[in-house]
Amino acid sequence: MYITLSDRPTPVDGSSPGRRRSVAPVVVMLGLVSLVTDISSESVAAILPLYLTGVLGLSTISYGFIDALYQGVSALVRIGGGWAADRGGHPKWVAFVGYGLSAVARVFLLFTTGLAAISAVISADRIGKGLRTAPRDAMISAATPPERLGTAFGVHRTLDTIGATIGPLLAFLILWWIPDGYLTVMVVSLGFAVLGVALLGLLVPDRPGLERAPEVRAAPVRWRDVLQPGLLRLLVVAGALGLLTVGDGFLYLALLDRGGFAAHWFPLLYVGTNIAYLSLAVPVGRLADRVGKARVFIGGHVALLLSYVAVVASWAPSVSAVAALLLLGTFYAATDGVIAALAGRLVPESVRASGIASAQTVVAVARMLSSAAFGVLWFAVGPRAALVAVGVVLLIALPVAAHATLRLDRTAAGAR
Repeated sequence: MYITLSDRPTPVDGSSPGRRRSVAPVVVMLGLVSLVTDISSESVAAILPLYLTGVLGLSTISYGFIDALYQGVSALVRIGGGWAADRGGHPKWVAFVGYGLSAVARVFLLFTTGLAAISAVISADRIGKGLRTAPRDAMISAATPPERLGTAFGVHRTLDTIGATIGPLLAFLILWWIPDGYLTVMVVSLGFAVLGVALLGLLVPDRPGLERAPEVRAAPVRWRDVLQPGLLRLLVVAGALGLLTVGDGFLYLALLDRGGFAAHWFPLLYVGTNIAYLSLAVPVGRLADRVGKARVFIGGHVALLLSYVAVVASWAPSVSAVAALLLLGTFYAATDGVIAALAGRLVPESVRASGIASAQTVVAVARMLSSAAFGVLWFAVGPRAALVAVGVVLLIALPVAAHATLRLDRTAAGAR
């Protein structure tokens, strides 16, 4: 990946004096922070489904509960993190608290045993994620002209996903060489978490881009400014689609249930998805800048639907696995950074972090409910029937969602 940078600042209005640059340096630095932090978090996440269901012998209902915590606890504080960043005018330090809390959770993970303790640690880690996500994305948005937002978020998510790819691969290698080496995975995870906190605190500037727009510093947050009609429409659609998003762990367990590969290869399924995401994040971000972020967001959910088809189809297990991982990577490339880029342009600059946090919160809560419900549905009817049921509903919902959101690209353009 080649990222061109210029020594000259890009004005707030998006014009580009001198040589054009792809992304601001702070975007790259925040991407590096996310890279090492994701090595930490994803190395643990990659072993968790198999560890809970295979080693501890918990049911899919129990795993659904843990996955719901993983998906949704951050939603409890995400809006608070965005509000604190907007109100105080110092998004870096709000993000710093979030990264720090996740690092502390890694310490306690070394000593936890049993479902209750693991649930508490996962909750603390996800609260940290909830605090840091919107301030970090607001820093990216503030440092980037509107017409380059899709690319900037694509670059950040690419670096983020490099870490999310290395994490499961590292866990696989550790468990390959050290049978039952779960504690070793957790120690390595802690080291990378501490490194991420250090990089953010020492190398990332506070309020990037805001020094050129003093009128938006520390503005009072008024929720009537956040809840713009365009953002409300996005929240409804994103929430509905989030309810129909089956967690990665369930899809991977369904692939494992079909047979065709041994359980110790399980962490590599995360690697496959993340490689696809990594390869597509920047191209899809650029596509979103050209054709519209809402269009790409809906297209990502089409890829999600096709991933369900790949898992349940009567293909060879290896073909199903490869197709599902490629489609899941496409889904994340088309939705993760894209929804933040779109939400940040549907609200005034003074409440940008709160707007992004609102969209992310709705998605997180919806996926939390989806994980808990899908665990019960799997237990009741089995993985194949459960995925078919969710896929049919998603197929019906997609045309409605597309009709409701495609106008948001014009709304966002008019809000610049």
